[in-house]
Amino acid sequence: MTTTPVTKPVAPAMPVTPVTIDRSAWGRLRVTGGDRVRFLQGLTTVNVEQLADGAHGWGAILNPKGRVLSVIDVARIGEAFLIACEPSLADKTRAILEKYAVMDDVTFEPFEGPAHQTWDDLGTVWFAPIAEGCSPDAVAETAPAAELVRIRAGFLRYGADVDEDHFPFETPLVKFLDYGKGCYVGQEPVFRVYSQGNAARMLRGITVEGADPIAAGAGVKHATKDNAGLVTSAIVDGDTVRVLAYVHRTCWEPGGSVEIAGRRGTIHELPW
Repeated sequence: MTTTPVTKPVAPAMPVTPVTIDRSAWGRLRVTGGDRVRFLQGLTTVNVEQLADGAHGWGAILNPKGRVLSVIDVARIGEAFLIACEPSLADKTRAILEKYAVMDDVTFEPFEGPAHQTWDDLGTVWFAPIAEGCSPDAVAETAPAAELVRIRAGFLRYGADVDEDHFPFETPLVKFLDYGKGCYVGQEPVFRVYSQGNAARMLRGITVEGADPIAAGAGVKHATKDNAGLVTSAIVDGDTVRVLAYVHRTCWEPGGSVEIAGRRGTIHELPW
């Protein structure tokens, strides 16, 4: 069973070496039942009512304060929805769904088996489907080739780049927030920040001079603010290091200069 990606990426194609990632270990749930649309519409940031058969979309499950509990991909396949998430989120995601499904006609059926995802360029990373079946070219998601594309695209890893301390609008998930979809858990604080335009930080890409590795948790310094942000992910790319970092709103302008581990870095919007 293969889902179909959204047809119009929000980012231009940025050539990279294509990579196919093994997603067999990812958590996957088949959601059925008469209340499946209403239930997922009211619990996730994904506008499932607007998903065409075969289409999919990324989003999140939030707590009532708008913080990210889980990052999920939701696909509509006939009379069911398929939810996919990172292995570390599988049990947590199912537990959240079951917690809210008290009086709803909805069933969650986990399924396993080989699966993979192919990233052809940076502009399609967030739009590539997770396809069932084996691929002889698939590599582990931690393989350097996959990690480089992931970081350049800003594809989130839960526990590293996002967790329950973050709002979706601080991350690339902001591109998928539908402010007209109606109420869902955590919607009010998300809409409040959208209407006021006052997010305090944003995940950015930063290219740092020099090839010495940079550890997650390294501080980001700016000429106007010593504590301008923190690195969440990093990988050496030639004679530079590409990092993902949350940067304060006073310092996040693309093209700006910062300092990380005593080295100069240049801020970029994602992907870069």
